[in-house]
Amino acid sequence: MTNKENNLYFCDVKFRMNNILNYYLDINFYKNISYRQMLEYKQNPMQYIFDRELHEECGVFGLFNVNNAANLTYYGLHALQHRGQEGCGIVVCNENGSFTNVKGEGLVTEIFNAKNLASLEGKAAIGHVRYSTAGGGGIKNVQPFVFRHHTGDFALAHNGNLVNSRELSTYLENKGSIFQSTSDSEILAHLIKKEKDESAKLYNIIEALNMIEGAFAFVILTENKLYAARDKYGLRPLSIGKLNGGYVVASETCALDIVGAEFVRDVAPGEVIVFDTDGFTSVDYSKFKHNYLCAMEFIYFSRPDSDLEQCNVHSFRKESGKLLFEEAPADADIVIGVPDSSLSAAIGYSEASGIPYEQGLVKNKYVGRTFIQPSQDMREKGVKMKLSAVRSIVKDKRVVLIDDSLVRGTTSRRIVALLREVGAKEIHVRIASPPITHPCFYGVDTSTFDELMSAHKNVEQVRQSIGADTLAFLSQDALYRSGNRKELCLACFNGKYPTAMYQSITEANKDGKF
Repeated sequence: MTNKENNLYFCDVKFRMNNILNYYLDINFYKNISYRQMLEYKQNPMQYIFDRELHEECGVFGLFNVNNAANLTYYGLHALQHRGQEGCGIVVCNENGSFTNVKGEGLVTEIFNAKNLASLEGKAAIGHVRYSTAGGGGIKNVQPFVFRHHTGDFALAHNGNLVNSRELSTYLENKGSIFQSTSDSEILAHLIKKEKDESAKLYNIIEALNMIEGAFAFVILTENKLYAARDKYGLRPLSIGKLNGGYVVASETCALDIVGAEFVRDVAPGEVIVFDTDGFTSVDYSKFKHNYLCAMEFIYFSRPDSDLEQCNVHSFRKESGKLLFEEAPADADIVIGVPDSSLSAAIGYSEASGIPYEQGLVKNKYVGRTFIQPSQDMREKGVKMKLSAVRSIVKDKRVVLIDDSLVRGTTSRRIVALLREVGAKEIHVRIASPPITHPCFYGVDTSTFDELMSAHKNVEQVRQSIGADTLAFLSQDALYRSGNRKELCLACFNGKYPTAMYQSITEANKDGKF
């Protein structure tokens, strides 16, 4: 093996933990080999990557050089509340370089008030909203994390999941690191070399980023800089806005809008953005770049008023609904969508088919998402509390029911039963995404392989299980067409994971489940 080949892969954490990827890589070489082939160059590839307990689909927000940073971060987090309802936090750095934080378990409006926001003085801040799967909760895992060190304090928040977290945490613990949480977000902080020289911090962050593998959007706040980084596969979104001479970063553009920031651009895959009083600079920490944005960001997680990589979420969903009708037409009287993330697709299906769109289901706005409830029992109860069918609209009608996805089947089965109870004559279920057949390793709680209905049943068996008259899913090709994209992460639909994966799919995500 040549030295050039030996430097291609970012790190063999088991055998060469201290080897860092040279980020001035030969792109032409990458074009000629697959990602998996890179692993074959190693003499002793790791056989397993043990998944940590946490699977987070969270939201991050940050400001630099903006007055009333804490208050604006509060509004930004409120706009990102849909990305996580179990905990939230804000860290502010004042002009003296002192860090102050407030965080807790609960919604943004429950944790923050006028008094504790007033205690957060400064023009630079980062914030975080989170949810966890079972076993990953608790105040110790609520972000942002603040790290105290004689070379300078800093704070960190993260959206995503690291697939090599077990190896890295073991390595760091053997080197003397002590972890205060069970979140893999803390790993990056321990990997960053601590030096007083601020000019060296960027290169230390680059080295640390090249040691982690998976999906992430990080924001890191120091005494006089804000860093924002995105994984080299582009799995997690992160956008930049300009506000009153300063800058804002957020997981979704809807958070930029609520604080009045002007969208500048997205953070590119494999890029670190450094914000300071002179503006911002960009550095590529990796030349291996792709735009495998998680398809579930478009399908389910993001707000319809957000733009992801210059594609509006509502427009994406509406177009997917139109394509869903082309691929799976139904003879019916009305089209209804499951509130809220399915409504855009339902409108698209209605427009393409000419079948009237009606509000046949009403959502209780004070109940959180069933998809992200930590246990099956809570999901079952959540569905019963969450939706009501409108009898006068649905009774004696042939209904096309549009839903964004079908994961465990719990929600779909209950909704079909609700519509039957109020007198629907026929129920034709159309799902605006392909069947979910594989678990996610990148932070979306699509649960274990055993819990995914489509992993074990064909379309007809799923139809029988949920009690619909007919059932059809959107094709994978239609997802690309909906956003006019060439790349997306569709791993949960086809098992083609963008990153290296070593853990058995059948064992994925089982840690901490009950």
